[in-house]
Amino acid sequence: MTVTSTDTVWKLIATELRSAVGTDLYEIWLAPLRLEAIEESVVTLAAPASTRAWVADRFGAVLARSATKALAERVEVRIIAENKGSGGNPKRLADRRDPELAARPAMPSRDPSPKYTFEQFVIGPANRFAHGAALSVAENPGVAYNPLFICGPPGVGKTHLLHAIAGYARDHSGGRVLLTNAEDFASSFVEAIRSRRMDEFKAHHRQVDMILVDDVQFLMDKARTEEEFFHTFNSLSESGSQIVLASDRPPPQLERLQDRLRDRLGSGLVAPIGLPDPVTRLAALKKRAHLDGIEVVDEKVLSVLAERASGNIRTLESSLIRAVAFASLSGRELTADLADEVVRDLGHDGLKPTPGRAAHLPVAEISRVVAEEFGLDTEQLRGSGRTAQVAWARQVAMFLCRQHTRASTSSIGSHFGDRTHSAVLYACRRTEEKMESDPTCDQQVRMLSANLVAISEGRSR
Repeated sequence: MTVTSTDTVWKLIATELRSAVGTDLYEIWLAPLRLEAIEESVVTLAAPASTRAWVADRFGAVLARSATKALAERVEVRIIAENKGSGGNPKRLADRRDPELAARPAMPSRDPSPKYTFEQFVIGPANRFAHGAALSVAENPGVAYNPLFICGPPGVGKTHLLHAIAGYARDHSGGRVLLTNAEDFASSFVEAIRSRRMDEFKAHHRQVDMILVDDVQFLMDKARTEEEFFHTFNSLSESGSQIVLASDRPPPQLERLQDRLRDRLGSGLVAPIGLPDPVTRLAALKKRAHLDGIEVVDEKVLSVLAERASGNIRTLESSLIRAVAFASLSGRELTADLADEVVRDLGHDGLKPTPGRAAHLPVAEISRVVAEEFGLDTEQLRGSGRTAQVAWARQVAMFLCRQHTRASTSSIGSHFGDRTHSAVLYACRRTEEKMESDPTCDQQVRMLSANLVAISEGRSR
C-alpha cells in the first residue's frame, strides 16, 4: 500500500465515516481519532484513552468498511489508546505494539459520567442515608462501609451514586478505580475463557483500589460467572480494596445466588433507596430543568409534574421532557394545564402510554422515526446488519414499540426481520440497561419516546 500523506488519507476516511454514521455521531465520537500508521493493510487509529474501548466496540466495523472504501483496498483497522508522548513517528508507535494484543478487545471499563456527581444528586428522605454512606466511602475508601451495597427500584439514583463515588475517588484518591456492571463482568468473563485471557481478566478486576459493580442481580442464574465473582470479591476484600455494589433488591432477596455470595454482599453496609417524596421530586425537576437549559416560565408546571407524576426520578424527568417536546411540537405554551394533561396521558407511569393515545402508533411508524433519528433507513433496522449503530437503533425501536403499541412481541419481532419473542425481550432489557448506565443513551431514548407521543397526539387532535 502506498500512502503519501496520512492527513490526506484520514480526510478520505473521515468523508466516508460522516456519510455512514451522520455528522452528529461523527463529531462526538470519531472526529477526535488520529491516523497513526498504515502498513501491510492495517490502519492504526489512535483514540482518547477514555473512549478507546467504546469507539472500538461501537464503531469498529464501520471504521473498517469506511477505510476499505476510502483506500480502495481491503484493510483491517486497529484502535489504540492515544499516547501523547509518542512523538511524531506513527510507524514507530505501531512497531512497539504486539499486533495480536492490539487486535484484542479491551476489558470493559466505564468512565464516571460528569452528569452524575454528588453536587447534582438531589437529597431527600428516601435517599439521604444512601447518599451519606456513598459520600463517606468516596472520601474514605476502604475504611468506612466495606462493602457498601446500595439497593432500590430502578430509576431512584443507584447508578448516579456509583458514578459519583467513582468520579470523586478518581479525582481525589489517585487510586485505581474500576466502574462496571454485572453484565459487563459476565460477558468479559466468557470472552476471557474463550480467548484464554483469564490472567488479564483477573488482573483487570482484582488489581484495583476500588471496584463499583452495578446491577448485581444479573449475576443470578450464571453459575460460572457467579463463582468467578465470588473469588474476585474475596480477593478484593482481602487486599483492602473498597467494594461498592448496586442492585434492584437487597442481598437476602437475591435468592438465585448461592448463600455464600449473598452473605458476602450483605456483610458490610446495606443502604436502601426508596421512591422520592413530592418535595424531592420538585427539587429534582428544578435541577434537571436547570442542567438541561429548559426554561420553565410558569413554576406551576413543575409543581404539577412533581405532585401528579408518580414513580421514580427517571420517569419523572421523562414527563418533563415529554411536556417540553409536546409543547414545542404542537405549538402550545408550556402551562400547568398542559403539564396536567401530560401526566394524565402518561397514566402516572412515566414512559408507559395510556390506551387510546400513544398506543395507536403503528410499528412501522415507530421504525421510521427511529431510523431517521439514527440516520438509517428502515430496511437496515429490518435487516441482519450487526454494526453497533444499527444494532442499537434496532434495540431502541423494539423497546419503543413495546412502549407505544399494543403489538405482541412476536409481531414486533416479525417486523424487525423475523426476530423471536426472546430477541425482542432481550432488546428491551438491553435498552433499559443502557438508559440506566449511559446518560446520553437515556436522553436519546426519552426524547424519541416524547416525540412519538407528541406525533400520535398531534394526529388525534
